[in-house]
Amino acid sequence: MKESKRLEYKESVTNTFLKTVSAFANYGTGKIIFGIADDGTIKGVNNPRQACLDIENRINDSIDPVPEYTLNINEQTSVITLTVMEGLHKPYLYKSKAYRRNDSATIAADRLEFARLVLEGQNSSFEELPAANQHLSFGVLEKKLSDALHIESFSLDTLKTLELYRCEIGYNKAGELLSDVNDFCGTDIVRFGNNISIILDRETLDRRSILKQYDQALDMYRKYYQYEQIRGSSRETVFLIPEEAFREAIANALVHRTWDVNAHINVAMFSDRLQITSPGGLPKGVSEADYLKGGISILRNRIIGSIFFRLHLIENFGTGIRRINELYSNSKIKPSFETTESTIRITLPVIQAQNNLTPDEEKIYGLLRSRLMSSSTIAKEAGFGKSKTVSILNKMLKDGYIRVLGSGRGTKYTAD
Repeated sequence: MKESKRLEYKESVTNTFLKTVSAFANYGTGKIIFGIADDGTIKGVNNPRQACLDIENRINDSIDPVPEYTLNINEQTSVITLTVMEGLHKPYLYKSKAYRRNDSATIAADRLEFARLVLEGQNSSFEELPAANQHLSFGVLEKKLSDALHIESFSLDTLKTLELYRCEIGYNKAGELLSDVNDFCGTDIVRFGNNISIILDRETLDRRSILKQYDQALDMYRKYYQYEQIRGSSRETVFLIPEEAFREAIANALVHRTWDVNAHINVAMFSDRLQITSPGGLPKGVSEADYLKGGISILRNRIIGSIFFRLHLIENFGTGIRRINELYSNSKIKPSFETTESTIRITLPVIQAQNNLTPDEEKIYGLLRSRLMSSSTIAKEAGFGKSKTVSILNKMLKDGYIRVLGSGRGTKYTAD
């Protein structure tokens, strides 16, 4: 087994392992195995019981606060396994620094990551911090509450009920984001021509309420992905991209993004698709599989999410991806969802009832309909060679007909 984000090998006991103890305690339970070389060769540890005492002393003397951990000795190989549990009292420091894992390496956390660890250790979040500006107005929020909930009286008590104001600190960051004017980066919307070098239209929505951003983004969407068509004596609205899918995607971007990063939500509009890219990867505790399946939602911004829910701008938490997929049930080309450590991107294609698949692509599409398969299984069932199958899959992925789950040997494809 190779070293990974949750596994590190040490041939002997030296202080270098203490950085990784800090990383596991801060960012997720992991194992450090002593007596194994970097290439996986088992070497064993001389006098493993004394080595365990040495490991304990080094952790207890050097990591602040001391994390929860266990030590186990393999009596046959003299290998020691140190399991460090993720802790609640973050940050866990070694020589006054917090560490994190970057694949199989351990590196120091930067200032932003350190600040997030401090908040997590306090069971708090960025949106709960005091607002930089305490002179705020809420005309947009007041109108939204009146329209959606018929609230006629708007006062400081209303803001307290919505958790946007606390007597001890005044307005918080969530209140600032929902105020009429603020200093946050917002949403950058660009309409492209045939390529990204051709910009046909652009709106940069900065320094304003995220509710205003939602409305203005919706106006821009309607400008390019809806039109009216007269049939007989009636006028009908034609949706190139389902409006509910866009509403769900842009609302979730505003609710779930990381607001402590000075970056925009990017909305890229093309003739055949629309892409929404928001800063911040998946919230801690949500895997990519959980995200794509839907039904599980850990809110990064609980206060903002609650207000969007009250205003009926988002549905039940955790159902967004399912709802978007349902809206494309009759389209051959499906939405795609990509996640990285620092971003989430949703691609909404123009609805296409008919497909432009080649016979070989149609065969693979039929195999993957409502199934999850590896490329090897697809090649076997389709009767194609591996290289041909991979080439077809890559093209179908690019065109939006299928999607991929997992990575490496665990990569699988589906057309559901």
